[in-house]
Amino acid sequence: MRYFLHIAFDGSKYRGWQRQPEVKTVQDTIEKGLSKIFKEKIGISGCGRTDAGVHASQFFFHFDWDTPIEFDLKFILNKNLPKDIAIHDVIPVEKKQHTRFDATSRTYDYFIHFEKDSVLDSFSTLYQSEKLDFSLMQQAVKLLSKGKDFKQLCKQPDLHNHTFCEIQAVSLRINSSESRMHLSITANRFLRGMIRIIVANLVDVGRKSITLQQFQNRLDGTAPKIENTSAAPNGLFLSRIKYDYVDIAEKESICTFLKMGY
Repeated sequence: MRYFLHIAFDGSKYRGWQRQPEVKTVQDTIEKGLSKIFKEKIGISGCGRTDAGVHASQFFFHFDWDTPIEFDLKFILNKNLPKDIAIHDVIPVEKKQHTRFDATSRTYDYFIHFEKDSVLDSFSTLYQSEKLDFSLMQQAVKLLSKGKDFKQLCKQPDLHNHTFCEIQAVSLRINSSESRMHLSITANRFLRGMIRIIVANLVDVGRKSITLQQFQNRLDGTAPKIENTSAAPNGLFLSRIKYDYVDIAEKESICTFLKMGY
């Protein structure tokens, strides 16, 4: 039988989702917990990859087990995992269903704050003493929704079969005191490093380091070759994964609280 597990994690202390030799990752930590429970080596497949320091308020992985699980796996696995990884749901599915390949859309949220804050800093990126033109940034966000080929806004485009993405929804919100900013973006797929590169470009538009036309040229793929910069990982959350057969709302978390007040 195949099981989807709905989880969330604070990525601050991890080198991303995917298992890597000799470093601490979310995948490896969960696999060790499952292997301890089932008393044999368990491998899992995730709905995607997250970079080092990136969080997820909603994430799915799956694994297979020969017989129906008749104990409370959610409770026991939570007991065997550190507090920065939470198991929310265990969902039996058909053997052919896949957390990565069957996802119809993914949503990311990115949070920025402009005044030093000891609590926010783990989950939002500080741009201190930055004077940004929010109106220009919102115009740039509107251009994003028309983009198709994001090759110039990808960390390693050659790793992908193609660099086309369908942006289904995108918004940039600033709170009334202009002390915090929230970018939300939903697409059928994302490229490696794409969200953090987009955020860095939007900040450059707000700083007037690049023009709207230059940003448009990067979306068109007509800009001169550039060395992309990335926004810090701590402000980024993977927050929504949708499937045709599984549609579970994001659980209340620090991410949902950060979305308030706009």
